[in-house]
Amino acid sequence: MKNARLKITVGNKVLYATLEDNATTRALLKKMPMTLTMQNLYGREMCYRFGAGSLPTEHLRSDRYEVGDIVYWAPRGSFVILYKQNGEEFERQQIGHIDSGTDIFNGSGDEKVSFEIVK
Repeated sequence: MKNARLKITVGNKVLYATLEDNATTRALLKKMPMTLTMQNLYGREMCYRFGAGSLPTEHLRSDRYEVGDIVYWAPRGSFVILYKQNGEEFERQQIGHIDSGTDIFNGSGDEKVSFEIVK
């Protein structure tokens, strides 16, 4: 799984992410390809809730996130793309990071987002 990449499609826009190698990411990759209706929450994140405990976690971190981070928030089983920084710190499992283009989510509503592994 070293240097695994993810293709993220939103409408006619395509983003690419580099993935972390951990138990959460490996479990998530087993669900792909997938299309999720993600909610735009708090003016900073696109979120899909799988449900608490739906993915394993290891090496949780609690610090400031970076714009473009893809994370899993275990308490609600939330799969999240962070597209805007508001200074908040919260405990999460890092899944990966989107190279560029997350500004497409600014001001958008809920979106259908497709995810697939880049071979």
